[in-house]
Amino acid sequence: MALNLALKVHDQDNVATIFANGIVDGTKVEVRDKKGQSEIITVHGDVPYGHKIALCDIHKGEQITKYGEEIGVATAEIGKGDYVHVHNLDSMRGRGDL
Repeated sequence: MALNLALKVHDQDNVATIFANGIVDGTKVEVRDKKGQSEIITVHGDVPYGHKIALCDIHKGEQITKYGEEIGVATAEIGKGDYVHVHNLDSMRGRGDL
């Protein structure tokens, strides 16, 4: 069985990046952090290589953090293991309207 890996880069991150192909709804991935800790999470939705999943429940309006930096705000309720992308995240960078 192939290892389905996701990485949590920073302690404050609430998303992890998928480093595996063929991740479809119901796939289990091993999320690792820089301290060597790991957790198995079931993915909800089909997630392409290099995209993000939620490490915990993220409520609408809460910030989404990757690399220890805010990358956006949740536009919908996001559950642990859900695919996080433009359909449920609004970037706060480079918008010019804030």
